[in-house]
Amino acid sequence: MKVHVFGKESEIILDLVKKSGFEVVDKNPDIIASYGGDGTLMRSEFEFPGIPKLVLKNSQVCKLCVDLPNEEILRRVKNGQYKIEELDKLEAETKGRKVTGLNDIVVHNTNPRHAVRYTIFVNGREIGGEIIGDGVVIATPLGSTGYYRSITDSFFEIGIGLAFNNSTEQSDHMVLSDNSEIKIKIARGPAIVYADNQSEAIELKEGDEVVVKKSKETAKIIRV
Repeated sequence: MKVHVFGKESEIILDLVKKSGFEVVDKNPDIIASYGGDGTLMRSEFEFPGIPKLVLKNSQVCKLCVDLPNEEILRRVKNGQYKIEELDKLEAETKGRKVTGLNDIVVHNTNPRHAVRYTIFVNGREIGGEIIGDGVVIATPLGSTGYYRSITDSFFEIGIGLAFNNSTEQSDHMVLSDNSEIKIKIARGPAIVYADNQSEAIELKEGDEVVVKKSKETAKIIRV
């Protein structure tokens, strides 16, 4: 089995991966060994979408890590003692561009000194009128234990979560069905939209609209 090892400190784990009987490659891998934590996993999915990810722990923050030594995880995968779980992703489209995230899509004010004004539509129906605040977080079930949870003090296991970030009026978070389409219309910017911890962000100005929905893509995670 061909494995590409991904992570800032990937060289630490290379010898163990090789000793476990895997062929370490840079191109055309069968699986990606994501060596780090949640952030590393999200970056690996961005760089190698759709290729099964094996999460090897090198961080205190790792929702998908299992409580087993990395050596044991590699042994089980080598022996075929695993299954592949598919996780939902979200996509946001605006101005002819698209970003895709495993955890969440975030619309955020560009300048922290100025709030963004926006309106939310769910399946074409306006929700709550114009909202003033720092923006909105739209999360997958996996992402609901991250930024979404820090805002709402809650998480969910099915659907799409909608959290209003530091809004001036009380705006309760929502959990929508996973076939929902969410549109955010900017009444006053500037703002940005981005996915996960990706460096790419799209600038939004007055009148711009962002459509967020469940992606056709999924992330494949190897579970031992």
